[in-house]
Amino acid sequence: MSAISRMKCLISPPFSFTPCSLHLSKATPLASKSRFFNSATILRIPSFIHTKPTTVSPSSSLFSFQNRELHTAASISSKSGEIHVIVGPMFAGKTTTLLRRIQTEIQNGRNVAVIKSNKDSRYGLDSIVTHDGVKLPCCALSKLSSFRQKFGADAYDQLDVIGIDEAQFFEDLYDFCREAADHDGKTVIVAGLDGDYLRRSFGSVLDIIPLADSVTKLTARCEFCGKRAFFTLRKTEETQTELIGGSDIYMPVCRQHYVSGQVVVEAARIVLESEKAQCGSRV
Repeated sequence: MSAISRMKCLISPPFSFTPCSLHLSKATPLASKSRFFNSATILRIPSFIHTKPTTVSPSSSLFSFQNRELHTAASISSKSGEIHVIVGPMFAGKTTTLLRRIQTEIQNGRNVAVIKSNKDSRYGLDSIVTHDGVKLPCCALSKLSSFRQKFGADAYDQLDVIGIDEAQFFEDLYDFCREAADHDGKTVIVAGLDGDYLRRSFGSVLDIIPLADSVTKLTARCEFCGKRAFFTLRKTEETQTELIGGSDIYMPVCRQHYVSGQVVVEAARIVLESEKAQCGSRV
């Protein structure tokens, strides 16, 4: 069997709802070139990704998938890159939409890697996870600029698609996306919040819209009335912009209930501050 044949990984339908195990051969460059996983041998992956099992090396990385022959250097440099942006409030299905796009790219025979911010460790650092529990292996980083070095230059050159989840946490998002698409010929799919709980621009997500080939604005369902929800309402009194949490802290709301909800939250904050001041004066 040739080296090229050994490096192929078959991903094909049909899809089931039963999670399966992903095995990558030591001969697979996208697995062996990266060093994010030290000793994992089998990784549970989402039910919509199916692979042909092969022998796994303990040092293999499992967040990348290769399912076609290697590119030549000339073909890589001549490719045209793309940037696609997915935005919306919390609970709008941004991560789910990203995973579906990644699934389609894999089915089309493209080499894919997925990145998320290491600030979000709610479901672990080795996977991106939707609110309904679907997982996909990923690489957690503090800065996107470190991706090429940590992933490996050769493995990076072979990538076709880079998915980025929780993009609002990356300060260097604009520079990374521009370089990857304009100069490296990568297709970059970005998912993140466009606004914070005060409906202000969050991170650099809106900065990359002028670079984008497409922008998808998703909506959730308002928890009060069931109408389309465009905004994220914070239910707690914390005021920092970056406060990672789920339904215990945030809820998706329509415009009407965002405004009325903010009034309620502000009133509660004033009452709490007043009670604290009274307690302090009694001491």
